[in-house]
Amino acid sequence: MSFEKLGIEPRILDILKKAGFEKPTLIQKECIPLIKEGKDVIAQSETGSGKTLAFAIPIIEKVEHGKGVQALVVTPTRELANQIMKEFVKLTDYRMAEVASVYGGVPIESQIQALKTASIVVGTPGRLLDHLERRTINLSHVKYLVLDEADRMLDMGFIDDVERIIRHTSRQRQTMLFSATMPGPVFRISQRYMEKPVSIETERHVKPELLHQIYYDVQENEKFSLFVHLLQHEKPKLALVFCGRRHTADAVAKNLQIQGIDAKVIHGGLEQNKRERIIGETHAGQVQVLIATDVASRGLDIKGITHVFNYDVPEKRDDYIHRVGRTARAGKSGLAITILSDGDYDNFRRILRENPEMNIVAGERPDFRRIPFNPHAGRERREGHQGQRYGQRSSGYGRGGHEGHRGGSHGGYRSPSGHSRSESRGRRY
Repeated sequence: MSFEKLGIEPRILDILKKAGFEKPTLIQKECIPLIKEGKDVIAQSETGSGKTLAFAIPIIEKVEHGKGVQALVVTPTRELANQIMKEFVKLTDYRMAEVASVYGGVPIESQIQALKTASIVVGTPGRLLDHLERRTINLSHVKYLVLDEADRMLDMGFIDDVERIIRHTSRQRQTMLFSATMPGPVFRISQRYMEKPVSIETERHVKPELLHQIYYDVQENEKFSLFVHLLQHEKPKLALVFCGRRHTADAVAKNLQIQGIDAKVIHGGLEQNKRERIIGETHAGQVQVLIATDVASRGLDIKGITHVFNYDVPEKRDDYIHRVGRTARAGKSGLAITILSDGDYDNFRRILRENPEMNIVAGERPDFRRIPFNPHAGRERREGHQGQRYGQRSSGYGRGGHEGHRGGSHGGYRSPSGHSRSESRGRRY
């Protein structure tokens, strides 16, 4: 199916063609006609499925200049807010519908000015509430409401804020909810605030046969050494490396740089302009290893990821699935590697227990040279940022791979499956 068959305005079709969009994705084919008809939509889709255009195209066709804020997109992170805003701007080249993005971490004054003429607003819950309290935004004329990455907003503790924002919008609105999963609180929001929604669930963006998953089981003071060995052996075109906490991400990136590996790091503790620069460099193919936390990476549509590394194992099953699903896309194979040490076993067992069909193979321990790891390296970049914390909201992650925390062998060690280290080798899950 072509975009033309979806009934999209010719001028938007021209913009899509110039931008290189040849045909709609599955989520776009399903959503655009329904949204154009004015129906409320619940869509389960993952990052990279093309969902932004799925709601942006029909919204752009409907908003009118000079009638206040008519469309509101609520999203969990400033990276995603900025990314969605740019997609809207691309589609509004031919008309006067101003788009404003509002999120924390930057001065609010410029946002206040932008909101005075905005027809479309993309924002994070906290900063949107800030504007509501200041009376610098009026949502009473919102006709089109999008709740994007709803499950992530729940995980980040924003669900009550989202409901407060919804109550400021017009009741005569069209609501679109996008979420990779549908946990209970998100489902209740759909029941409470949506009118006869049509549910759409696209197939998983990652084909299981293209995603290869492997884990390595090492002592804590060997974790970084193995990681460096794997990077040098695998030679990834683009590796996305997940750490549980900000200070771990900083330390891993800095220690990689000491080893001559040009790694970049992105997390919520960095200034916005630096985050945007790193994202731009990654999109431009100038980054080979990107170290990230879950919150910072959520919603970033980074193409061409060949390897995903779990330097720390996440606490939640959905976070693991979201992480490994960043590779093996667009018909290409991908490799997800998890490195286990003492602080990771409980989380890893939980993930295996909740995903009995998941095929994660235990990797044979390779020979690798021992490399010193300084867990405090990179921390200087965080000092001086008042009010910033190294940890994220969740404290359920492991120790973050602090090499040298405990040296020597670990007596009484048991693998994630409950077997001894030698017994666990070669087991399939």
